[in-house]
Amino acid sequence: MSEMRYTIKDSVFTYVFKQPEYARKLYLALHPEDTDVTEADCRLVTLENVLTTGMYNDVGLQVRNILILLVEAQSVFSINIALRMLLYLAATYKEYVEECKLNLYGTAPVKIPRPELYVVYTGDRTDVPEVLRLSDLYEGTGSADVEVKVLRGNGTGDIVDQYVRFCRISDEERKKHGRSRKAIEETLRRCMEEKVLAPFLATRQKEVAEIMVTLFDQEKIMELHDYHIAEGARKDGLQQGLEKGLQKGRTEGLTEGTLQSIRNLIKNMGLSAERAMTVLGISETERSKYAEMLYPNK
Repeated sequence: MSEMRYTIKDSVFTYVFKQPEYARKLYLALHPEDTDVTEADCRLVTLENVLTTGMYNDVGLQVRNILILLVEAQSVFSINIALRMLLYLAATYKEYVEECKLNLYGTAPVKIPRPELYVVYTGDRTDVPEVLRLSDLYEGTGSADVEVKVLRGNGTGDIVDQYVRFCRISDEERKKHGRSRKAIEETLRRCMEEKVLAPFLATRQKEVAEIMVTLFDQEKIMELHDYHIAEGARKDGLQQGLEKGLQKGRTEGLTEGTLQSIRNLIKNMGLSAERAMTVLGISETERSKYAEMLYPNK
């Protein structure tokens, strides 16, 4: 087996499915009827740095010359994945056109692989729809749409189901042991016992463990970053709110300060209102009140 290295942008998902054997298994999980497909038929076309923010897509797979699969993994649900998928698909087609030297300005029709878009959701939410569409993000009818199917694991034991189980085991162990080596060791031990990604982990435990450590560190950095941003936003918002509170009264002033803190996070960090309220530690019972104040016409 050739040496397979991981990079800082890898998740466990990208690391597993960039190996030809598992890329084929991913395709077969989605198209079990195509039993004749070979590893050579499945070519990775995963993009690097496709958005100006430095975002990467997770897995791009071209099967023969007839299909392009784009598959993303999400532990935190975002309906915006449909727009991101459109950008990934456009960039993938651009590379395909350039590689095949297709003449888009000629009179003869060009032939391109048909697209299929998927997101593997590993979180706990039960209200995630089975299909996401670009049209969910705009009002009225439009000339463009994309459809993204949501996969959550189906109990069949196929490679997608195993990946979802891997993530859930990891979440369970992180809740017990925090972001620690113990959590990683227990995750890998349980996966081997339950035969979850077992052949892969048997030869790649060290690399997978290193990726998980890197991801834990990145999460800690993001939490610290969010904390400092939140503290700055909270102080700015409370100061502005308390100034208004001199006229409106202390209770209204504190409410206005919190509202301003949410607005600061939305404006300065590009967070959603829900994420901003999470960062600020606003309770579930209070969130509807602030949502109504933020978006009074909805």
